[in-house]
Amino acid sequence: MWGYVKRYLPFAMAAALFMVAEVLMDLLLPGLMRRAVDEGILGIGSSGPGGMGLVIRLGLVMIALTLLGGLCGSLNNVLVHFASQGMGNAMRKDCFRRCMAFSFPQMDRLGAGSMVTRLTNDITQVQNFIAQFVRGGVRTLMMLGGSVVFLFLLDPRFGQITLAAMPLLLGCAILCVARVMPLFPRMQEQLDRLNAIMQEDASGLRLIKACVRESYEELRFGRASKELAATTVRVLLLFAFLNPVMNLLLSMVIVVIIYAGSLQAGTGSATPGTVMAGITYAARLLNAVLMVVMLFQGITRGYVSWKRVRELLLTGPGLEEGSFCGETAVHGLVEFRDVSFSFPGAAQPALQDITLTVRSGETVAVMGPTGSGKTALLSLIPRFYDATGGSVLVDGVDVRRYVLAALRGRIAFALQKSELFSGTLRENIAWTCPGASEDIIARAAETACLSDLMVQGQGLDTPVAERGMGLSGGQRQRVALARALLKGGEILLMDDAASALDVETEARLWKNLARDFPGVTKIIVCQRVSTAHAADRVIVLEQGRVAGCGTHDELLRSCQAYREICASQEGGGDGLE
Repeated sequence: MWGYVKRYLPFAMAAALFMVAEVLMDLLLPGLMRRAVDEGILGIGSSGPGGMGLVIRLGLVMIALTLLGGLCGSLNNVLVHFASQGMGNAMRKDCFRRCMAFSFPQMDRLGAGSMVTRLTNDITQVQNFIAQFVRGGVRTLMMLGGSVVFLFLLDPRFGQITLAAMPLLLGCAILCVARVMPLFPRMQEQLDRLNAIMQEDASGLRLIKACVRESYEELRFGRASKELAATTVRVLLLFAFLNPVMNLLLSMVIVVIIYAGSLQAGTGSATPGTVMAGITYAARLLNAVLMVVMLFQGITRGYVSWKRVRELLLTGPGLEEGSFCGETAVHGLVEFRDVSFSFPGAAQPALQDITLTVRSGETVAVMGPTGSGKTALLSLIPRFYDATGGSVLVDGVDVRRYVLAALRGRIAFALQKSELFSGTLRENIAWTCPGASEDIIARAAETACLSDLMVQGQGLDTPVAERGMGLSGGQRQRVALARALLKGGEILLMDDAASALDVETEARLWKNLARDFPGVTKIIVCQRVSTAHAADRVIVLEQGRVAGCGTHDELLRSCQAYREICASQEGGGDGLE
């Protein structure tokens, strides 16, 4: 945390000094009140009552000290919030930058809900922790120590009474914090779960409504919310019991001070003003001890959140980058050499002993039943995952030797599930290339067969809702494909990115791609035999292995798995999947 604190250390130190000044003003007031009572009203220690003149003078001094203390407190607040918000802003940006560098396995392990909680709630708790440490910590220590010192200066017996009660007071606070501390990590984990459910339900709202599963999701969310509420209530109950106990103990201290002061006043060894000042200092001490309890709570929770934030900040990228980012002799060449791959935690490998070569400018279709490893095969090329065995080469260079940005700069990727953003059609297409001209964006849209959407809407200014709501599945896929085409690259990977298109539109799309991007290597995961028939070669995967590789006609003769795929689509049209 020091790396963030030191950036704002001058502000934090100035805030602490202002807090010291504010507390000193508070501690001086009871002494002035004692003089006003004893000297100004009762005339003790002087030839007679000082009269209203002394009382007014002391009152004006007290008002001035109060105003000065208020000013110092306000400046402290300003500087503390400036420092804590600045640190939180820096942490949040660093955490987000770190998340952007995580590999897919790291993202899968942490989960979207947990990352959202850490970047929002946890960093907010850390900000509060810093603010409480600078403001509350200084104030509490100064008020505790100062009250005891001034009580001793006022009357040593008052100080002794207070010191005798301190171990009991601090013991109660420490016992409470010890009971509460294990609950804070549980609270944050439950908040992770709540955020994850909310994210899943927000993204899958249409499916939930279509399947009439609102009640089930409400029940699932309700259970997660109930668990969080139960843990929170348990924490609050512990502190709810602690506050009355602390109040009782401190009230007893005040009662003892009053009793001792009355005895001393009766013998003349203490004045009424001294007793009143002692009670005021004891009340200050009461507030300080209650602040200790709240400070312990805030710092404990902030420390738990800091550990979760720190885990993000100290987690290095899951993929170690290479250093190669130069030119190669060939462009668009993809090779798999005895490649095997397993998803983290999976019992069975997704790919086994894959040896393939996709030549520059070639169009290759990848087919196979669900779970045969088609998506895994494509994911190894841009290094979304690393092969667990063998090597993947792009343009003759092992992908692990590349700088990731250089490798992925050579590749355009269109996914089956299209991620669109709220804005316009132009903004969504140009998302990968913000500086692209209007003509280039329009050409990419035309190649992706988006003319119908542009004609029906407002051209490139057609509004797009969050996640592409309001667009059909085929339209969303074509917008995502236009975005990939605009990005450019020597290799185009399409993971079932045309599955929602009708047969006529899909045929037009392949024709446009062949016309406008003839030199680009295209690797297309597909289900339709019509798509495979138009490719230069077809790779058939079965249980993570290559079951066949060749043209459509060659595979009809030599590959049983491909014949079965073709037979399953006969009689129902090529559109059946």
